[in-house]
Amino acid sequence: MLARSIRQASAWLGSALFAALLMSSGAACAGNQKEEAMADSVRLALERAIRDGRPPKPVFRDATAQARYQQWFDAMSNRLKRRLPDEQVRTEFLESAWYEATRAGLDPGLVLGLIQVESAYRKYAVSIVGARGYMQVMPFWTKVIGDSNRRALFDMQTNLRYGCSILRMYIDMEGGNLYLALGRYNGSRGRPEYPNAVLAAWKTWDFKAASTAIALN
Repeated sequence: MLARSIRQASAWLGSALFAALLMSSGAACAGNQKEEAMADSVRLALERAIRDGRPPKPVFRDATAQARYQQWFDAMSNRLKRRLPDEQVRTEFLESAWYEATRAGLDPGLVLGLIQVESAYRKYAVSIVGARGYMQVMPFWTKVIGDSNRRALFDMQTNLRYGCSILRMYIDMEGGNLYLALGRYNGSRGRPEYPNAVLAAWKTWDFKAASTAIALN
């Protein structure tokens, strides 16, 4: 019933308004990610990514990169206060989101937008098809590339690592076509509602770093 209502609403609303409705509803709206055949090399790469136990602490090549990260963090933290009011939780979330996104070659703003549409920033969100956590990861992935521990999908870093790794795989599968990759992530490849909603939400989390002059002593 919920899925049918969403499809009916999307038919009448423009993509931006539809995205706003999803974000404000609090519903977990993940589609049914599908278990697909993949090359052994791809599976092994995903397994290595998931099992990498390094803590999500940013590492910067120079002071300018560190200053840009701090600008991003401060801006995103301010925008997230209403959704994640606890400062420690918000800090850990942003550190993990930035780390996992950049590690997977994704724009952190894209990941934040996807989370907004998928779970409305609810750590324990469960969709009508069983997808779990911030990035609404389907439990079968824990068997395909993990340790079969479905409960771990409610762990913040684990969920973000799965979600970012899976989205990266879909982008590669679609030859860099983000629109189709988002549809595949949601289990609605070829339909416009979900990709348009995520792309509209991405704009909410877009960030342009101010020019920064670094004084070196």
